[in-house]
Amino acid sequence: MNEPIKGTSKFLSLVLRHKPETIGLQLDENGWANVDELITKCAATGRIYTPEDLDEIVATNDKKRFAYSEDKRRIRANQGHSIMVELNLPVTEPPEWLYHGTPEKFVAAIRAEGLRKMERQHVHLSGDRETAHKVGSRRGRPVILPVHSGQMHRDGYVFYLSDNGVWLTDHVPTDYID
Repeated sequence: MNEPIKGTSKFLSLVLRHKPETIGLQLDENGWANVDELITKCAATGRIYTPEDLDEIVATNDKKRFAYSEDKRRIRANQGHSIMVELNLPVTEPPEWLYHGTPEKFVAAIRAEGLRKMERQHVHLSGDRETAHKVGSRRGRPVILPVHSGQMHRDGYVFYLSDNGVWLTDHVPTDYID
């Protein structure tokens, strides 16, 4: 992803996941924003985006963070919200093992308290070690924590699978972290 598009993607993450009020945008209860309104409100703050810019971000974002509605009139973040939105994801049975990538400096707290959602709506888990490694590498030396998600599911914990392949749950107690 080129630098201008990467910067736009980061700004859209801020607006569509955390602070829509930054540009005076109102998301609906499912996290959707009207594309025309998003472009207009971004322009009012000096950030000029075209529909083609948004198309490129949705298509090329390496984490597939954004999605269009079927008619392409609305856009939203697939997951990672710190604001309350209802993504309407179906409960999904996870594979036996999922993975959480984290910087080494957080491992002691995770071992003591489990994985908590913190300011987000869900704990994020990856379906493979490679993706978890990339996630954990963003802020330091990565540690990959295997999560016994199959056993969690059998014990009554609920999982969702976002449109971009990120597994979501409310909490992972320490007993399920290998």
